[in-house]
Order: sequence, then structure tokens, then C-alpha cells
Amino acid sequence: MMEPHLSLELRTSERWQEAPPLRICTVTSGKGGVGKSNIAANLGLTLARLGRQVLLIDADLGLANLDILLGLAPRYSIQDVLARRRTLAETLVRGPDGIEILPASSGIPELADLSPSEKVFLLNELDHYSENLDVVLIDTGAGISPNVLFFNMAALERIVVVNREPTSITDACALMKVLVTRHGARRFKLLANGLSTGAEAHKVFCTLLQVAERHLGEVSLDYLGWIPHDEAIPQAVLQQKALLDLFPKAKASKSFLDLAQKLWESPPPPDCYGNIQFFWRRLLRS
Repeated sequence: MMEPHLSLELRTSERWQEAPPLRICTVTSGKGGVGKSNIAANLGLTLARLGRQVLLIDADLGLANLDILLGLAPRYSIQDVLARRRTLAETLVRGPDGIEILPASSGIPELADLSPSEKVFLLNELDHYSENLDVVLIDTGAGISPNVLFFNMAALERIVVVNREPTSITDACALMKVLVTRHGARRFKLLANGLSTGAEAHKVFCTLLQVAERHLGEVSLDYLGWIPHDEAIPQAVLQQKALLDLFPKAKASKSFLDLAQKLWESPPPPDCYGNIQFFWRRLLRS
């Protein structure tokens, strides 16, 4: 469990008692293997511990793994929702700290490219479930497949995960280029993962920023922070438990707390809307 004094301090802070805005963020990447799903799971759990109502969507629809990372055994998946066999509420799984998870399926090639009618249906189902939510985190697949682009443009904020590998930086730029040129996206948040020092992480950000300025034109690339290389992370994955539960004092656990606070305290600008949105009814009321 998280350290009691830290949990109490965060929960009683005045800034966490204010009425929260609805935050809808993708956790995405151009390249696989950069730790995207692990970040989505641990960031969601950290936000839940900070008093937020969190929905975590596994949007890597044909290669699900969020349930595996958290040691869950869901009976149903998003495939059952799309096939009208189960409602969204029946499909959601309750995870640690009250987080709600919409599981995906594994080995279902039909889900790799949702049809237009399936996309509309899914948006409407999620829209009707948004009333009591504070944060929606969408763990997309990697790359530039139609599903990855759809979920990135359906969200309000896009967190692009990279590591030190040149291919990770190149592929992240390729993903952003497609979102910019084909869909008009202009704002991205960058999160560096698995780095040894803050200076090294910032160097990765500067490299990507230079590439983006050279090839993407006028885009906003904000540095969200970094998660350090920490042997506690693969140990938690092997045990299928949340990092903060198993290793609350680990370097990475502290980094996730910092990340959650920074994300929440830096609300999205009013002009960040894309061409399709989750939860449009609640957003219009706001």
C-alpha cells in the first residue's frame, strides 16, 4: 500500500478538493515495447489513490494486456459490448483502488480495425457512462493503425511515450505527423520512460522537439516528465500486481505520484479539441 502519510497529505490538499474537470487522455506511442500499457495502468491507479474516479480503457483491442498487468480475470470484453451481448456496465471490471477497467480481447483480428458503425456505437456507449468520472485513460495500440488514430483523435489530450531508442523517437514523430497532417492535431504531451537520469530524459525530449519542429511545423509538444529505469517495474509485472502496492517506496512509484499531480494540475487548453470526442454531452454542459 502507499505510504499513509503521503496518501493523507495528498487527499487533504485543497487543490484536490476542488470540483475536477473531465480529463480524457490517450497513452500512446509510435513504437511498441516502450512501456505504454504499464504507464497507463500505474498512472490510472495513482490518480485513483488521489481521489479521482478513473476509467481505464484497453484500446489495444486485438492484443489486450491491461487485465494481465493487474492480475484480473474479466468475464467479458469490449468485443461483447460491440456485439451487443453485454452492456458497458456489465463489461467493466473493478480494479485496485476502485479504478474501473474496460478490457479488450486478445487474438481477435476483427477488432484490429473497427468499422464506422462500431466506432459510433462505442462512443455513444461511453458517453452515457461518463457522469461520475474524473479521468479517462485510453491505452492505445502502438503505431499508426486506424484504431490508434481513432482513439487519439477521440481524446482531448495525447500522452506520447518514448524511450531512449532512436526508433522510438522516429516512430513517435511518425505517429504525430499522421495525426497532424491527416487529422489536424496540434498538441501533444511527451513522457520519457525507462531513463537513468532526469537529464537524460530531458535530452530525449529535446531531440524529439527538434525533429518535430523540423518536420511537423507549428505543433505544441509539452514535456510531461519521466519515469526512471527501475527493477521494481518488471518485478511487479511478473507478479501481476500494481507497482505502488508491491513497491511503494520505489523510485518509479514516486515518479508516478509526481506524474499524476502534474497531469491533473495542468488542465488542457480550451483549443485542444479534435474532430471527434468522447463524452461530448458532458463536455458541452461543462
